[in-house]
Amino acid sequence: MPGVTRIIAVRHGETDWNVDTRIQGQLDIGLNARGRWQASRVAQALADEDLDAVYSSDLSRAYSTAQAIAAAHPTLGATVHTHTGLRERGFGKFEGHTYAAIEEQWPDESRLWRIRDPHFAPVGGESPVQVMARVGHAVGDIAARHAGAQIVLVAHGGVLDMLYRLATQQSVSAPRTWELGNTAINRLLWTPDALTLVGWADTRHLDGEQRDEFGV
Repeated sequence: MPGVTRIIAVRHGETDWNVDTRIQGQLDIGLNARGRWQASRVAQALADEDLDAVYSSDLSRAYSTAQAIAAAHPTLGATVHTHTGLRERGFGKFEGHTYAAIEEQWPDESRLWRIRDPHFAPVGGESPVQVMARVGHAVGDIAARHAGAQIVLVAHGGVLDMLYRLATQQSVSAPRTWELGNTAINRLLWTPDALTLVGWADTRHLDGEQRDEFGV
C-alpha cells in the first residue's frame, strides 16, 4: 500500500530487573537467559515475514533482541539500525530502585507516578507527555523512510505503551488495559496522518515454554 508503513513492534526480551520489578529506565541492562530464549523465538516467528528493515533502541536489551531478529532473516544481512527515540522512558532518580523502594523513599512522587500524572517527571527523568511526543516523533521519522514496506521496531514497555495510546487515541493518563509482554508481536499501520492498531500482544511463539529450554 503506497504511503502506508506496516510496523511490527516488539518489546525486548526479559531481564533480571524485569523479574525483580526494578526500574531500568535508560540504564543499560542486558537480557537474562530467558530473555535470550524469547529473542530467539520471536526471531524464528518473524523469519518468514517480508521485512524492509529492523530498528532498535540503542540500549542492549532491545538491541540484542533486534540482532536476533535481523540475524534470522534471510534478506536483512543481520543489520540493525539504532534510534535513540526508541529508548525507554527516562526515570531519573527512580532508576535502579524497585517499585517497593520507590514507594517507601518517595511516597508523594510515587503516587503521582501511579496515578499517571501526565506532567510528572522524577528528578532527571521524563514525563508521560514528553515520552509520548518523543515516541511519536521517532516512529514518524522511521516509518516515513519505509513507505509501502514493513519494518520491525524493537523497544521497551514504555515505548510500546505509547504506541498503543497513539494508535487508539488514548491519553497518557488513561488506565492501561493492554498487555506489554516481553517479545510479544504487535502490529500497526502508519501513514503521515495516523497510526492504526492492527493486532496486539501475540505471544503464540512462546507457547509451550519450558524452563529448562533457556537454562533457568
